Amino acid sequence: MVNHGKILQVLPELGSGGVERGTVEIARALQQSGSRALVASAGGPLVEDLKRCGAVHYQLPLASKNPLVMWDNIHRLKEILRREKVDIIHARSRAPAWSAYYAAKALGVPFITTFHGVYNGYNSSLKYRYNSVMVKGERVIAVSNYIREHIVNIYKVPPEKIRVIHRGADVEYFHPDKVNGMRTMELCKEWHAPDGLPIILMPARLTRWKGQHILLEALQNLSHRNFFCVLLGEPGKHPTYVRDLERMVEQYKLQGHVRMAGTCKDMRDAYNAATVVVSPAIEPEAFGRVPVEAQAMGKPVIATAHGGAMETVVTGETGTGWLVPPGDAAALSRAIEQALHLTADDKVALAFNAREHILRHFSTHTMCEKVLNVYSEVMQERRLIPR
Repeated sequence: MVNHGKILQVLPELGSGGVERGTVEIARALQQSGSRALVASAGGPLVEDLKRCGAVHYQLPLASKNPLVMWDNIHRLKEILRREKVDIIHARSRAPAWSAYYAAKALGVPFITTFHGVYNGYNSSLKYRYNSVMVKGERVIAVSNYIREHIVNIYKVPPEKIRVIHRGADVEYFHPDKVNGMRTMELCKEWHAPDGLPIILMPARLTRWKGQHILLEALQNLSHRNFFCVLLGEPGKHPTYVRDLERMVEQYKLQGHVRMAGTCKDMRDAYNAATVVVSPAIEPEAFGRVPVEAQAMGKPVIATAHGGAMETVVTGETGTGWLVPPGDAAALSRAIEQALHLTADDKVALAFNAREHILRHFSTHTMCEKVLNVYSEVMQERRLIPR
C-alpha cells in the first residue's frame, strides 16, 4: 500500500450531492490505502458514511459566506492542520476554499482544489475574484475537459497545473445484475406506470436549465403515445417552473403519459425500470452524473451535445446513446423514437457497450486512483514524507 499522508478535504457540508459523495469516496480510498483521511464541513447525512470508513470529521461552519465566519474558519483550520500534522489540504468549494487557502499559506501546507463547475457571474470583477480561489491550488483538478478549457480560457491557468479527473460511478452498486426485480415493480406501481409501456426516465431537479420543458415538447412531437415518461427529481428554487410543466402536460394532452414523481431513494431501481434515460440540459453540465450512472446500468442515454456529456456518451454504430443539439425538441424527439424502437439484438449490444465504456473510463475506482496520484505527485514535488 502507498501512504499518501494525511489529507484534509474541506467542503460546505456533507449532503447527498455528487461533490459530497465524491468526498466520501476519496476518504474511503485514502483509508484503504493506509493513509489518513480527514474532512471538515458543516455536517450532514453523509457524516455517518464518512465515519464508517474510518475517516475523521471536523464540524465547522464552512457553509457560511459571511466574511467574519470565513475569517474565523481560517484559524479553526489552522488548528486542525497543526494538531493533525496535515500533509495536504484539498478544497472543493469556494467559501471554504478561501479559508483553507489562507490557513494552508500561513503554515506552508500544500493546497489543492477541485473545480466542479462553471461558477456563475465570472464576468463581474467581484465574482471573478471570489471564484478565483478555485484556481489557486498547486494542482487544480477539473471534473471534465469542458471544465479544463473553461479554467484555461477564463482564469488563464497554465494547462500543466490542471489534472482532468472525471467523476466516477459506483459500478458495483450501479450493476444490472444486482437489481431487485420486485423493488423495480413496486417502484413502477408507485409511479402509476401502465403495464407494457416503455418508460422514458429523466432524473433531474425540476429547474428550467435541466430542460424538462424541452422533453415535453419532444414528447408532443411523437406520432404516438406508446410511452410513459417519469420526471424524477425535487422542485428547484422556482415553483413557477413546476406549474409551467403541469400546464404543458395539459396543453400537449400528455395526461396519463407523464408523471412528476419527486425523488427516489434507490436510483438503481429507477434506472432498471427505464427503457431510455434522457438528460436534455439546455446549459452545459460540468460533468453530468446521470448519463454515466445510466450507462453503468446498461441503459441507452440521450443527452445534449455540450458540456460533460460530450465526453461520457458515445454515438455511432458501437455507441452508447445519442447526443442532440441543446434546446432542439425535434432532434430529441427523433432520438427518443430510435431508442424506443431498438431491436432486441441492438439493445443487448448497446447495454454491453455502455457498461464497458463506464468500467473502462468512469468508475469510482478510476477516479479515486487518479486523485490519490495527484496527492502523491504534490508530495513528491514538495519532497514531503507522509506523516
